[in-house]
Amino acid sequence: MVRKIQEVNSSQKESSTRVNSAIVCEEVRLIDSEGKMVGIVTPEHANNMARETGLDLVEISPNASPPVCKIMDFGKFKYDQQKRETEARKKQKTIELKEIKFRPNTDTHDYDVKMRSITKFLENGDKVKITLRFRGREMAHQELGTELLERVASDTSHLGKIDFIPKVEGRQMVMIIYPNT
Repeated sequence: MVRKIQEVNSSQKESSTRVNSAIVCEEVRLIDSEGKMVGIVTPEHANNMARETGLDLVEISPNASPPVCKIMDFGKFKYDQQKRETEARKKQKTIELKEIKFRPNTDTHDYDVKMRSITKFLENGDKVKITLRFRGREMAHQELGTELLERVASDTSHLGKIDFIPKVEGRQMVMIIYPNT
């Protein structure tokens, strides 16, 4: 099977991996296609060996002294690298900030429904922002809001910890709870 050797183009220059003639240094530590250490050789000699096998010379570790290069199929190398990156991205859990809004006079049933939502969010590993909005003359009774947020904090103490203590911001009071790890 005849395979085309990778040529150096502008997209490869932008990537961090150098291939074939883009590898410019005095000497490289060469690993052959079977994974055996060949030794320290010149990049020209390593390129010739790669051409003889019909593969590419790929710089694996540019920061080593001398740089480590391996004879391999560059297309397969890029594919495997992308596959590893996507797997790593899939395994990452992004912590989202969910928001639940209360009023100072939130009734018992509404409170219970909102607490179930908060519990579900914390169990899923998300942060929860609890916003208590005041309207009109309710601003004169901020102690009602403080009591409500303290009640929420005590009811969720087994699931999470307070990250952001209750604080008045304009016409609302805000508290953030993050899940236990």
